[in-house]
Amino acid sequence: MAALREIITSSQEELAREFASIEVDKGGIGIMSPKGFFHVLRLRSLKSPAANILKQEMLSVGGECATSKMVILGDPEPQDAIIMGTRRQLAKLATKLKAQPFGLKRAAGQIEAFLNQNSHESGAIDPLLLSLAGDRSRYPLIMGILNVTPDSFSDGNDYLDKKKAIAHGEAMADQQADMIDVGGESTRPDSDPISEEEELRRVIPIIAALSSELSRPISIDTMKAKVASEALQAGATVVNDVSAGRHDPEMLDLAAQAGCPIVMMHMQGQPKTMQRNPHYDHLMDELHAFFDERLTVAVKTGVKEEHIIIDPGIGFGKRRGDNYEILRRLRELRVFGRPLLVGTSRKSFLQNSLGETPRDRIEESVAAGTIAMVNGADILRVHDIIPAQKSKVIYQRLAGMA
Repeated sequence: MAALREIITSSQEELAREFASIEVDKGGIGIMSPKGFFHVLRLRSLKSPAANILKQEMLSVGGECATSKMVILGDPEPQDAIIMGTRRQLAKLATKLKAQPFGLKRAAGQIEAFLNQNSHESGAIDPLLLSLAGDRSRYPLIMGILNVTPDSFSDGNDYLDKKKAIAHGEAMADQQADMIDVGGESTRPDSDPISEEEELRRVIPIIAALSSELSRPISIDTMKAKVASEALQAGATVVNDVSAGRHDPEMLDLAAQAGCPIVMMHMQGQPKTMQRNPHYDHLMDELHAFFDERLTVAVKTGVKEEHIIIDPGIGFGKRRGDNYEILRRLRELRVFGRPLLVGTSRKSFLQNSLGETPRDRIEESVAAGTIAMVNGADILRVHDIIPAQKSKVIYQRLAGMA
């Protein structure tokens, strides 16, 4: 009697094993494995002639392409298109588009970059992540949060004292945090900015002390170029800017000159006002447009693309449902080919009951962090190192890494 089961695989290697189990010819396995992975891609801001050509070329390789009816009418306004096909069809499409006008050669390059980034090759880890981790076994990375502030939403005033801050940084390193992220200015909702001088006073002694004691990379969580500059001189090696270089026009110049990794985060509004009625017409498309613009500006400024890490900004100008949608669709941001940092730790969108404090959300934070790793996060920014490390081990086993 015939019986049916769905085959769920995450790599061509796994699918090849399924083919081999029913004794498919080796040549056939090589041909058919790429056909087992189907992708839906959205191309933004195409001229109508380009969208028409894209549709015809995608149909010619056996895929599908959806466009607005305005494309057929030759509307001069830029139009979006959604293409649907297997990896093999998309590769053929990219080859065909290289010979086409209207900016389609650039689209071909983007499709090829997407296919390379999502090649399902086991063990493929971005060189920047390897340089930060120092060891493949440490991937994904766990970034420990060290807030040297009186008003952070979860641990404000806990580590404002220098000795306590240093001791906590050392403790996180002992707990196997892969990075330590030091911040002196709270960016929680409704927080007030502080002066450059005060921020420097808070963070520089801590960074100097930890960098002399620890072998872990230290990042400086700041929107100010001068603070970042002095932090790098004190021993930090990564800049983590929640404004993605928009707050201080000198930040990207600094990152370019220093040649250091920089985290660029999405935030709608400013920390003071970001949670006052945030709104998106199309969340993931707006995030994509934001990172497309920010990466273009950063590279033009002189920042090496291979030094950029992107962060979708969970909780920064997002409604509760927005945060869950980002977690669910996080892998869409891998189209940029850059490592993804995600911070869900103890945040209010995880709240389950009235009266609970951020410290009560450890289990929820672990669950959200694990989901983030499964959906493509390369770095988790967390308060609680040991639970995060335990969840990382489960992820590594799930991914066949341990």
